[in-house]
Formats: sequence, structure tokens, C-alpha cells
Amino acid sequence: QVQLVESGGGLVQTGGSLRLSCAASGDTICISAMGWYRQAPGKERELVATIPSGGSTYYADSVTGRFTISRDNAKNTVYLQMNSLKPEDTAVYYCNAECTIPDLYERDYWGQGTQVTVSS
Repeated sequence: QVQLVESGGGLVQTGGSLRLSCAASGDTICISAMGWYRQAPGKERELVATIPSGGSTYYADSVTGRFTISRDNAKNTVYLQMNSLKPEDTAVYYCNAECTIPDLYERDYWGQGTQVTVSS
């Protein structure tokens, strides 16, 4: 079992910045990739960024150049630095962790979400 707790959300003005954090606990040794998703009102949850344990990062086109995902393996924590925020970034942001047991299975864990609101 893995538990994920997000923090760092809040209300900012257009052009502002926020840094989201997601701390993993439990059986963290199983975690391979971690990432961030978001869900705006009336829309489906979408992938924002991912960072594997060993590999290149991925960003959605809508956030490329503005958001940066990073990871501190010693602290079992993933971060999302969000700069140049726009109103369309307003959403609940969810942390995701992929647990991989080689030759057995993969499983996704989710945090409770943190609200990010960008005012115009």
C-alpha cells in the first residue's frame, strides 16, 4: 500500500507561481514513475507531467515550458513547480504513483488532490 498526500495548492493571480508537493509513504519501494494529473470542473482528468525513477520527464503540451516536475527519492516526494499560471490551469491537482512489481503487476495510487485556482 502507498499513501500520497499533496500540498501547496492555493489561489494565485495570472502569471503567478505555485509549487505543489506530494509525499509518498507506505510501501514506497515499489514506486517507479510518479506524476501529476489535474481535473477542471466539467472536464476529464488529464495527465500534466510524469517523472520515471530513471528516464526522461513528460509534459502535456499545455504546460510545457511553464511547469517543471522534479523528484526527491530520499524523501519519496515529487514536486510540480508551476510558473506563468493561467486561469485555464485552475483545477484539482492529483498526485499519482505507479507501483511496479516486476513480472507480476502494475498499480496506480492517487492522492486526495489539492485545489489550484488562478484568477484573471
